[in-house]
Amino acid sequence: MSEPKSAPEANTDQAKPLTGKRILITRAHHQAAEMTRDLEALGATAISIPTIEIRPPQSFQPLDKALKKLPAYDWLILTSVNGVSALRKRLDKVDMHPGMLKHLQIVAIGPATRDALAALNLKVAVMPDQYIAESVVSALQDKVAGKRVLLVRAKVARDVIPQELRRAGAEVDVAEAYETIVPTNSAQKLRATLADEQSRPHIITFTSSSTATNFVAMLGSGVSPKTALAGIHLASIGPVTSATLTEHGLHADIEATDYTIPGLIAAIVKHLSR
Repeated sequence: MSEPKSAPEANTDQAKPLTGKRILITRAHHQAAEMTRDLEALGATAISIPTIEIRPPQSFQPLDKALKKLPAYDWLILTSVNGVSALRKRLDKVDMHPGMLKHLQIVAIGPATRDALAALNLKVAVMPDQYIAESVVSALQDKVAGKRVLLVRAKVARDVIPQELRRAGAEVDVAEAYETIVPTNSAQKLRATLADEQSRPHIITFTSSSTATNFVAMLGSGVSPKTALAGIHLASIGPVTSATLTEHGLHADIEATDYTIPGLIAAIVKHLSR
């Protein structure tokens, strides 16, 4: 008669539910470390191949112009941690400091953005229940009539926030603080990883529409994304990213209900436990 497992052994599968799974992270390189650590703590093998790289915009003129007239604004909206980081660097560059933003009602799209602002000693007045542009609009549309709003964001972004807030009576300025590009050498690494059965991921994660769009571009022209990813589960951080995958002929097998990195990881664990 075999001996019963010890308590630690009996709980191994529960403690590390991602054991044996290779999970590809498509986030920017400087943002992948935390997600890698969390996945590996659950037993996964994390593969980081960034499909986006964050860099300064071609011109800071719109942002600098907005910063010069900060006292005129009532609201400041930030839609990503990258936006907070870029704004902080630009403030330093023009000899300004975050304290000059304290008169503003500040909106953070989600908890990571809120925490990045808190690190600058800035208090967030509004964070929507769902971390998407439409929820930002819902939270603000009855508060901004006759107000001046500064939206700091990426070069390429959906226009839901400025369009809808203008309809609600706000005067909205949009300032690009950064842009995203496809990293050098990532496409070659991605194709090699997908072609090798020993490294081919079981799951690929997408944390923004940009990661999804660039990923498909990196597969190469003439390549069917659906065929190239046969047998691989795609995990999306939320409905906007899932919709982008759909536009490219792909389907999100896993979608986070909490649109954060922890929420995405939790969704992966739940999906695999079925």
